[in-house]
Amino acid sequence: MRLTRPMLAPAALAAVLALTGCGADGDGGAAVPETATGSLEHLAAEAKCAPDMQTDADTIRQALCGKGDEKYVLATFATDRGQREWINTAKDYGGYYLVGRKWVAVGHEDVVADLRGRLGGTLEQGVQHGGGGHDAGHSGGHAAHGG
Repeated sequence: MRLTRPMLAPAALAAVLALTGCGADGDGGAAVPETATGSLEHLAAEAKCAPDMQTDADTIRQALCGKGDEKYVLATFATDRGQREWINTAKDYGGYYLVGRKWVAVGHEDVVADLRGRLGGTLEQGVQHGGGGHDAGHSGGHAAHGG
């Protein structure tokens, strides 16, 4: 294995954040289906995504999905532990995460909330960094569990 999780998480999130910018307000109030499972290709089909593979390793498979403001990263993991380690590292970069068993989608809040209507899963939020809003400081990351 040439790529490690610590190297992949920042690279993936840098790409997502560059593509999506800051998250928008969204509430994802639609009914949530049972959480999807399966390969990256199966999850992409459920999400109606033609995946653009970025990483195809033993421990993680990662693809870009969507177009324009609807872009997101879809990743699958060989183990639950590997997934949680990746998410915990990635959350330092901010963003919004739709989390299922051995998979995660990362993108704008409204994009992952919409995906949740197709894939199920749990919404989690990374660290919010200050930037021209009401609060100039940092706000600690927290899980935004819906259900």
